Amino acid sequence: MPLLPCHAAELDRIIAVVDDDVIMRSELDQMIERVRGEIREKGAQMPPTDVLERQIMDRLILEKIQAQVAIQVGVEVTEENLDLAINDIAKKNNLSLEQFKEILASENYEFDRFREDIRKEILISKLRREEVDSRIQVTDREIENELKSIGDGTTNDDEYHIAHILIELPTYADDAERDAAATRAEEAMQRLRDGADFGDVALSMSDAQDALEKGDLGWRKLAEVPGIFVDAVRSLEEGQHSDVIRSPTGYHIVQLLGVRGGEQIMVEQTKVRHILITPNELVDEEAAIERLRQLRLRLESGDDFATIARTHSDDRGSALQGGDLGWTSPGQMVPEFEEVMNATEKGVLSAPFRSEFGWHILQVLDRRRYDGTDEVRRAKAREAILARKREDAYEEWQRRLRDEAYVELRADDE
Repeated sequence: MPLLPCHAAELDRIIAVVDDDVIMRSELDQMIERVRGEIREKGAQMPPTDVLERQIMDRLILEKIQAQVAIQVGVEVTEENLDLAINDIAKKNNLSLEQFKEILASENYEFDRFREDIRKEILISKLRREEVDSRIQVTDREIENELKSIGDGTTNDDEYHIAHILIELPTYADDAERDAAATRAEEAMQRLRDGADFGDVALSMSDAQDALEKGDLGWRKLAEVPGIFVDAVRSLEEGQHSDVIRSPTGYHIVQLLGVRGGEQIMVEQTKVRHILITPNELVDEEAAIERLRQLRLRLESGDDFATIARTHSDDRGSALQGGDLGWTSPGQMVPEFEEVMNATEKGVLSAPFRSEFGWHILQVLDRRRYDGTDEVRRAKAREAILARKREDAYEEWQRRLRDEAYVELRADDE
């Protein structure tokens, strides 16, 4: 009696039951080999086999749990979305789909298996967005605190927008002149405490050359800020002013108007509007495409875009605005949408195209270069906060899923 079939069956035995699913020995072995290959490519030290097997087993168990939860709550990955994702992976590697398949085959990675692995990744990613990401909030106060924290660790690239008031002392001032200058400085400070506008006080009281500009010294790197102001500037929050600062030239009050990264960030923005048709139980893919084609014909015949968007678009948020998505910056839209948007000329209607949300047509209304320095800083601060919160939330969520799941581990010799 041949031994091979029995040996194969032994290798492919069930080694874990995870709720309504199972993990096979061959599934674990394939993942171990794949991870070992990744470790070798990185040139990292290979962990002991038992440690590696335990880590990968834990990963597989959690993936099985999450995949089942996704199905239970109705999260789905359509074949079209899966095709788009795989084609995008090939494109990012500068490969055609056929070339990509050949590379997978050369690594003994069956394409059908790869396809199901990508489906699982998308499924879990969508589940996390719905179950975790959508519940994470970042407040304006948190962003301001993050920006302040970043500012406390300033770099040479940080710039400060400052204004100042100078009550000047004569070079050889006597006591009476010093007293008079001190009195004027205190008067200026009292006006500020009473709520007067800093620029107005500078305009009316400052002896500096920039008094007519309301004391505005413009944007300066820290190294360009007068030395007597540095400590005060670094301790202030935007909009705050210092106490009176004494120097050999007189009495100063400095205000911090703003802080930004040293390099101005110009963003290419696009003003765009769209109409979305989302396939569902009643509208399949072909019907969605056909609906968009008919709507596009009506638009080309002169029908009003905003009116059609309000009536037909499934993106109800933008539909109320006539399909208008406003000014969008790079990375704000999903890749499929952004790619078509960037390739579409101003005023031209795009052909129907697919994203994870459904089928779209779009029209570019305008383009501009925009100083996005402050927005980028705030976006980076928000993303840093989100990343920290996501990590904590993911760990808690995964721990809860694991605790609530039924997991039975089976020894290989069972």
